[in-house]
Amino acid sequence: MKDHNKEKYFYCMLAGFGSISLSLLFFFFLFRLQGIGQVISQLSTILAPFIYGGVMAYLLRPMCNSLEAFFQLRLPKKIRRFANAFAVVFSLLVGILVVYALITMVVPQLVESIVTVWNALPAKAEQLMNWAIATFGEDERVVQFFQNNYEKYFQDIETWVQVNVIPQVTNLVTNVGTSVWKVLKFVYNILIGLIVAIYVLHGRKRFGQQARLIVRSLFSDRWAELILEEVYFVDRMFGGFIDGKIIDSAIVGVLCYIGCTILRIPSALLVSVLVGVTNIIPFFGPVIGAVPATLLILIDSPLKALWFLIWIVILQQLDGNVIGPKILGNRTGLSGFWVMFAIILFGGLWGLVGMIICVPLFAVIYDTIRRLVRRGLRRQNHTELWDEYRAQFPDSGVDSTKINEEKDTK
Repeated sequence: MKDHNKEKYFYCMLAGFGSISLSLLFFFFLFRLQGIGQVISQLSTILAPFIYGGVMAYLLRPMCNSLEAFFQLRLPKKIRRFANAFAVVFSLLVGILVVYALITMVVPQLVESIVTVWNALPAKAEQLMNWAIATFGEDERVVQFFQNNYEKYFQDIETWVQVNVIPQVTNLVTNVGTSVWKVLKFVYNILIGLIVAIYVLHGRKRFGQQARLIVRSLFSDRWAELILEEVYFVDRMFGGFIDGKIIDSAIVGVLCYIGCTILRIPSALLVSVLVGVTNIIPFFGPVIGAVPATLLILIDSPLKALWFLIWIVILQQLDGNVIGPKILGNRTGLSGFWVMFAIILFGGLWGLVGMIICVPLFAVIYDTIRRLVRRGLRRQNHTELWDEYRAQFPDSGVDSTKINEEKDTK
């Protein structure tokens, strides 16, 4: 016969031991946070080729899957077993060509635009001064105002060049060896990353099956299903959102270039690439891309800058109401408030990368909270609150039944 008192004390002892251990671990991580951060930074530096390769493989995976399915249907039966290899090679070639095309198009345009703007600044400032005198007359206060601001801005530019640009260039020239080593290391990481991407893309199905076997060997069937379902949801959210956003931004960039060409906007290619690339950032992306592009056009022609702003507003309305919903749909299920909150939070933590991945990441967090609330209501048997739950926590756009159906097909 069991002694229930001993069993109760035993569980109390285990609970106390667990609480003390967790507290000690928490304080250890809290006081050793800087050291842990250094270890993580060192590991990320060592594993940089695998990180680059993993990111490249993850972005190219949808194209690779589509190409493999295409080759499976089109190739003769004798060489059909090489469909996966052909898909990997073609996917990497397309990715490399796209990056190469962007670099060759943007870099010369960027250098030319910077040189043009720098050479045109004195003449444009003088033209602005003459316009102000012709418009407002020979008013000493107006002339003095423009002269003071003219001198102030040029002094600020000169100070910025002397304080920031010249020391950086001097440091670059002085530490040529270090700079060359950093460039070579980056190129080395990219090249090894390409090899890693080939391995990951070629073995993507085997890696997925191995991961599923590991999860099912460590957890019970119920928990394994929950974990795999959540992992699939994270993959669906990140992969679908990022790939869809890239396609959406490419379409926006092409449409922007067509409109700028028709309107004869200067540096149309550079401006369109800037608008398309920054459009990847949700919510604030159009503003981030439109402001420097407008300033660049403003130096050449204020009227064309106004036409460009009108065209950008039309284009963003078209993207927000037609193109974006068609490609992305209601994939995240987040309201505008939570999108803005996620961009500010993760953008402040991780910069540009955080602004790009913030929406799918916060959508996963939001979905986890939604599931926990649903489970808590079910445990507490609050059936009368189901309608309110569905109103306050709408579905994220990925139904669990659809997830299970897609998992079965794969």
